[in-house]
Amino acid sequence: MYFLYSVLYTVGVLLLLPVAAYKALRHGKYVAGLGERLGRLPEIDASGRPVIWVHCVSVGEAQAARPLVKALSEKYPRHALVVSTITLTGQRMARELFGQTATNIIYFPFDWAWTVKRALRRVNPSTVLIMETELWPRFLLECRKRGVPVGLVNGRISSKSFHRYQRIRSFIKRIVNNLDIALMQTGADAEHMLALGLTPERVVVSGNMKFDVGASASEEKIAAELSRRFFQDEERPVVVAASTHAPEERIVIEAFRQLYKDGLSAPRLLIAPRHPERFHEVESLMAQSGFTWAKRSASPSANDDACDIILLDSIGELRAVYSLAEIVFVGGSIAPTGGHNILEPAEAHACIVTGAHTSNFAAIIKGFRENHALVELPDLPEADSAGALAEIFERLLADGERRKTLAANARAVLEANRGATEKTLNLLMPILARTSSAHSLSHAQRAQHGALPS
Repeated sequence: MYFLYSVLYTVGVLLLLPVAAYKALRHGKYVAGLGERLGRLPEIDASGRPVIWVHCVSVGEAQAARPLVKALSEKYPRHALVVSTITLTGQRMARELFGQTATNIIYFPFDWAWTVKRALRRVNPSTVLIMETELWPRFLLECRKRGVPVGLVNGRISSKSFHRYQRIRSFIKRIVNNLDIALMQTGADAEHMLALGLTPERVVVSGNMKFDVGASASEEKIAAELSRRFFQDEERPVVVAASTHAPEERIVIEAFRQLYKDGLSAPRLLIAPRHPERFHEVESLMAQSGFTWAKRSASPSANDDACDIILLDSIGELRAVYSLAEIVFVGGSIAPTGGHNILEPAEAHACIVTGAHTSNFAAIIKGFRENHALVELPDLPEADSAGALAEIFERLLADGERRKTLAANARAVLEANRGATEKTLNLLMPILARTSSAHSLSHAQRAQHGALPS
């Protein structure tokens, strides 16, 4: 079965080569870290310490790993931490977040036996911790062969993913049983993992560590800088359209056009596209909109604090912007992509609006909905979305008390669900203690043998 997987994986890579080549030439994707993806990693400066390898896919997982990496570095100072990502944006975020904590920040290898083996030999982890649902079959198998315990942390399996996995349940069962422990966000996630065949004693509900991610000093500094440049006029409320996908930028801009027609006090809009390769596309939309606009990457100008729309064409600054907003529309939710993280604007005391497509965060959305902590757009045809969104914005902008209530309710939900990081660390202690002891014994044995005459 693994041989068939390797064949299909190789075929998939070959079929995607033209697309990858195009994106590499146009956006620089996939070129960065190619050697590392092939297992040619830099020297890991662990200095004889056991290595904890934390794997995050992209930006969201890197952000979610912040409290865990911090807790690991404090609880296990005699361990070295290595963090890996797959995407370029994830790599940039990881370097920003963990550059002072991790020994190395690397790209995750392609899932061939030879690339995985090469990477594992170089990192030589004592423990591997995988964020959320990165179940790479060959990587997990090779970890098992090397006797490296693997923990899935902050695990989640959406209903959509679960139904896909069930089609190859016999193979998935073999894959998940390479995990030593699966710490799942919710009871539903745990049930999915059990149904896929992982033995019950290895499945635990630990909560969602994203509730534990707080603001950092660097984000406060960025917020102050952005405020001085773009938001000196405190009379104009700020609406942030966060992590947007096409056609959400066009819908949000049209919603703003309708607000201006209704003669409201002129709000300001900040748009932060989800994917950096779309920055230029969104800039073109803004240029054609008839509104005055500015962008973060440009040199500061006198127009910056008076323009109607701002493009946040940067990476790693979105969380800092939330504290400046009255309303945050969280994207990927009108476009049917499953939505993005609403906990970050909740942390910043912002009033949250989403579309109807939020399956990626179903449990979180349910908790916020039940506690009247957000406003949801109904599932509408694209042509009707701008008008409905304009109506929501208009009502919220006109009702400061409702905005405050929604923001307070959101923060209360956030506070009530904190603590997953501490629980996760406690549940991982047996693995980390075992591997630490085994590493120390192995290191001592090697030293002893090295002292013997040849």
